[in-house]
Amino acid sequence: MADSKNNNVNNISADEIGDNHVGTSIDTPLRPDAFDMTPQEKIESIQKDFYNIMQTLGLDMTDDSLKGTPKRVAKMFVNEIFRGLLPENKPGASTFENKYGYSRMLVEKNITVNSTCEHHFLPIVGNAHVAYISTGRVIGLSKINRIVDYYSRRPQVQERMAMQIVSELQEALNSEDVAVIIEAKHMCVTTRGINDINSSTVTAEFGGKFKEKETRDEFLRYLGDNLMPYFG
Repeated sequence: MADSKNNNVNNISADEIGDNHVGTSIDTPLRPDAFDMTPQEKIESIQKDFYNIMQTLGLDMTDDSLKGTPKRVAKMFVNEIFRGLLPENKPGASTFENKYGYSRMLVEKNITVNSTCEHHFLPIVGNAHVAYISTGRVIGLSKINRIVDYYSRRPQVQERMAMQIVSELQEALNSEDVAVIIEAKHMCVTTRGINDINSSTVTAEFGGKFKEKETRDEFLRYLGDNLMPYFG
């Protein structure tokens, strides 16, 4: 399935891919040398590059309000909004034996998503809803939030983000029975291009039992009626 998708996108231009918000890979596209530089070295390099961007735009870089901006942006990129690119920031996904025998669905709703569109480097802001059914292991609730945050804090495509979160939880829980739905607004749609401030995007990834209508419908009922028309 992934190979077929990659073949299709190879037939269109980079501009078309970006304008239509099409992803080209299930994994975040990273070069083999992505981690050769230390975070501090990356900050120093980005600081210089962003200074040149601001200078090119015609801004007066001697102004007190602007001269510290390149360093602030560089630190923000590396340490905050793109911290999910650094493997050392990946949260530990420790699980525990399900000793109390809870066998029903667990749903963590309205997890904040703060991500960045990889096509225009503008924010993606919304919520993720995560569910799983234990097959012998359970995971701490805060770990689910941390996994969502880790995969959102990088240049992203929303469909890929949902798939990465599901895959990470499936591996941690040793279970296919995981589902994620993400609802988000894309600033590259609302503040540029079509400038449609009312639109939002809903994506989902269903694994294991969640591919069955009965289980999927139970998950959707926990989330409210607004999502039923999409996936019911």
